Amino acid sequence: MTQALALVRLNEILHLGRKVHASDIHIRPGTSPALRVEGSLHLQPMPAATLDEIEEMVQALLSPSAREHLGRHGDVTVTHRSNDDAGCVRVHAYKAREHTALALRLLPGTVPKLIELALPPIVGDLTGRRRDIVLFTEPTGSDKTTALAAFADRINRDLAKHIITLEDPIEYEHTPVRSMITQRSVGEDTPSFASAIHSALRSDPDVLVVGEMRDAATMHAALTAAETGHLVCTTLHTGDACQTVERIVNAFTGDMQAQIRLQLAQTLLAVVCMRLVPRIQGGRTYATEVLVANAAVRNVIRDGKTHQLHNIMATSRHAGMRTLQTHLAELVGAGEIAPAQAALLGGDNPHDAGRAN
Repeated sequence: MTQALALVRLNEILHLGRKVHASDIHIRPGTSPALRVEGSLHLQPMPAATLDEIEEMVQALLSPSAREHLGRHGDVTVTHRSNDDAGCVRVHAYKAREHTALALRLLPGTVPKLIELALPPIVGDLTGRRRDIVLFTEPTGSDKTTALAAFADRINRDLAKHIITLEDPIEYEHTPVRSMITQRSVGEDTPSFASAIHSALRSDPDVLVVGEMRDAATMHAALTAAETGHLVCTTLHTGDACQTVERIVNAFTGDMQAQIRLQLAQTLLAVVCMRLVPRIQGGRTYATEVLVANAAVRNVIRDGKTHQLHNIMATSRHAGMRTLQTHLAELVGAGEIAPAQAALLGGDNPHDAGRAN
């Protein structure tokens, strides 16, 4: 099969994914393409992709350097922007049993607005802060990268700042409105998130948007940037606010943990934990937990009493905080989601949780 024919097949699959509002597409040899719609995977009634087809798709989607990386390391992630209405796609190509498979994330054509994500108002308020660190977290698949892009977009539209984004890969292209935006790709423009943060501090930034804190070096660099007067926005794979604090502290060896607790207590601005939940009427909505760092939160983090954060959130609605259980209860009460869905995400008794808080 020629590359042109493989590309026609690929575009057919991408257009189908857009039509049914799929979030992801999986293409692997010997299996029909699968679309993830509202969190569930659906095999499509179409022929399985052949080895030759997938290799031609890889040729079309990946640059020579990306193909070289795939061959050397067994996987690579890039962003592919089509000239037609197939739109922008995050491409993850990987080797499985010596053959190549593709996992494609369909991205919106434009950067989403915070209001479109139905995140709590306090998240928008945080964009006006001059320093400290904001963490967007989720276990997996709740699209925290989109929230990070929307957060940066809000700053871009409202404030005159120098925003530097550090991403792997760059998924959303920002157009400067009031701010100056510099977007850097890890692996192409810089070797790592940690080194990119250190470099960014010499570029006169106001805001650093860090795609993910994957390791202790990146965490330490991000905390130091926040400590030196920059607003840092980043993400972690954690399920709730308490896990987020412990995840950061436990990334370091015992002799450094006290210092990290102190740095985190001094620089944390907020933790926004996100879960995508199926709506009764179709589609999905966010259930969120919000921790805002006040004096009580900072003291608890500094003293290593992280388990107390849940009670602080539950009793601090006036400060914009809420637990995941509280928001699940609100969504159930509003008829947005089913009680069974709330229970799956930790709201075992969502109505009781709502009354308790």
